[in-house]
Amino acid sequence: MDLWIAMQALILGVVEGITEFLPISSTGHQIIVADLIDFAGERAMAFNIIIQLGAILAVVWEFRRKIIEVLVGLPKEREAQRFTSNLLIAFMPAVLLGVSFADLIHQYLFNPITVAAALIVGGMVMLWAERRDHVVHAERVDDMHWTDALKIGFAQCLAMIPGTSRSGATIIGGLLFGLSRKAATEFSFFLAMPTMVGAAVYSGYKYRDLFRPADLPVFAIGFVTSFIFAMIAVRALLKFIGNHSYALFAWYRIGFGLLILATWQLHLIDWSTAQG
Repeated sequence: MDLWIAMQALILGVVEGITEFLPISSTGHQIIVADLIDFAGERAMAFNIIIQLGAILAVVWEFRRKIIEVLVGLPKEREAQRFTSNLLIAFMPAVLLGVSFADLIHQYLFNPITVAAALIVGGMVMLWAERRDHVVHAERVDDMHWTDALKIGFAQCLAMIPGTSRSGATIIGGLLFGLSRKAATEFSFFLAMPTMVGAAVYSGYKYRDLFRPADLPVFAIGFVTSFIFAMIAVRALLKFIGNHSYALFAWYRIGFGLLILATWQLHLIDWSTAQG
């Protein structure tokens, strides 16, 4: 295996793991970084599916006790049944809209300029959401009503635009719709499980011809790296939100988006022709 290809896999695995569950857009960062290190084409498409699975496995492991508790209690416990139904309700909008529009969005919006604009707009919305008065009616994910789940599910669909951030859309949506910061963050993690696994299975089947045995070492590096750094990021975020708002992430998004636009306008990097 070529050393540079191994380094590319390591870099993108780190980027995916760190950014997937932070409200700063993993897809946006992948598009930007992949373009900078010239990692594109069919191999990149297959590779992204693998590293996303590494990231989601980290969340499954981190919340394994809650998952087991729900699975065991599902036949008889009302709380477990309500939690599961809320996840399914929140998951469905992404399924319907994703299958319908994923190819068009990938064709026209997967470029650094769109990412930059979405980062900036999303950051501004995040600042507004954090500064408004919060009226909390669901302190825990188990306190959520099915209407909360449905609204968060539609909010998640905004993340189909690269740079928006799936976790950012669901977390800020949760805050706007009456969830506590902890509940909104945890529900974002749980909702990521069916959403990302579903997307990976759909993409994996659609692009199944792109997976080759020769790429297994590259995929393994990305998968393991993504898993490790996603675990670190999830634990750090849960600790961070105990005493902080999401304003820091909002300012990061705005600054990063402006940096991309500035390098484009100053002709330092020709982002306008780059494709993720």
